[in-house]
Amino acid sequence: LKLSALHRKAQRTTLFALPLLFRSPCARLCIMKSGGAALLALLLVGTALAVTPVQKVIHLLENMQAKGKDEKHQEQVQFAAFKQFCDDTTTEKQRAVKHAEEAIEVLKADISKHASDATELTKEIAGHDEDIASWTGDQKAATKVREIERADYEAMHKDYSE
Repeated sequence: LKLSALHRKAQRTTLFALPLLFRSPCARLCIMKSGGAALLALLLVGTALAVTPVQKVIHLLENMQAKGKDEKHQEQVQFAAFKQFCDDTTTEKQRAVKHAEEAIEVLKADISKHASDATELTKEIAGHDEDIASWTGDQKAATKVREIERADYEAMHKDYSE
């Protein structure tokens, strides 16, 4: 940027200084004494300091290259951060999946165990239901027998009391 600013300043100075140079009596005297060599030197310096279109293009290309390198660096930094995030997330998710698979295995084993326990307990409940049914039947039968015996006793007691 300093170089292009310097070139622009030199170009402005050269363009604006030429008309003033010819107005000054001292400059006229120098030009006359040197036989035009000073004018030639001044013109050569002015054209050497002026920026040519090719130099402008080269300058623009250099700026584009610097900007491209800077953007590339920024993208590399951003990509590295994103890649690190992806790697960390992948590792974390793989660990979580492995832990979940182990938990699934444990839970499947628990389910099978509880299913077999439920089957066994269902059989035991059915056995207990049969026992209860038979005990209820035995109780009803015993109650009928006792009612019959009571009726017989009361009839016999009535006969003996009379």
